[in-house]
Amino acid sequence: MKRLERYNYVRVPRSDDEGNRTYDVKGTKLPSVTTILSRTKDQGFLRKWKAKVGEAKAEEIKNHSSKRGTAMHKFIEAYILGKGYEDLTTIGHEARPMAHKVIEMGLTPIEEYYGSEVTLYYPGLYAGSTDLVCVHNEMDTIVDFKQANSPKRKEWIGDYYMQIAAYAMAHDYIHGSSIEQGIIMVCTPDLYLQEFRFQGVELRQWKHKFLKRLNEYYEILREPKIDTAELLKEFEEDK
Repeated sequence: MKRLERYNYVRVPRSDDEGNRTYDVKGTKLPSVTTILSRTKDQGFLRKWKAKVGEAKAEEIKNHSSKRGTAMHKFIEAYILGKGYEDLTTIGHEARPMAHKVIEMGLTPIEEYYGSEVTLYYPGLYAGSTDLVCVHNEMDTIVDFKQANSPKRKEWIGDYYMQIAAYAMAHDYIHGSSIEQGIIMVCTPDLYLQEFRFQGVELRQWKHKFLKRLNEYYEILREPKIDTAELLKEFEEDK
């Protein structure tokens, strides 16, 4: 996989405080995309699940999945960067074949990429880190890798779509790009790989949905409202 030196990506200091992740962008602490989506998400399903399996078991499953996802990401990133990486822990042994499935099937159409683990931000509003910015089937694309205990349905993963939409807006605004496509790759421990692609009108719709959630987040903080329609109009005019 060849890297294209088109964009000048910079690392931004990140901090986590009791589940709230922020990025220090030029002296301004911006909330992460995942924090924004978490704070504005309907927690009804999560509460029912915790009540069903119990708080302790829910926390155990959550922590295990998080560690496995982190390990899977490290294997994939090492492959993209052409570096060696080893993890001989139990988690590593679970994550390695999942990463290989993503690499074998998901990354095959990608011959060129702009950056891996790229920090992105929209000045004054939000920031985050996306897994891969690349050329996929001749389209500039943002890719996020996910792990899951079982297969997903599209209607269950709206936050994943909004996450990529937010990164696309930030990338286009800062780098003057035109991200055309988002792809979510989800792999389960039994090596079932799902790929969710969206572009064009659908990508624009998910941008609108994220901006509504962004507005809700700042309303929770009692800060001035964000005119989401005006922001999206401004963004599209800049392109």
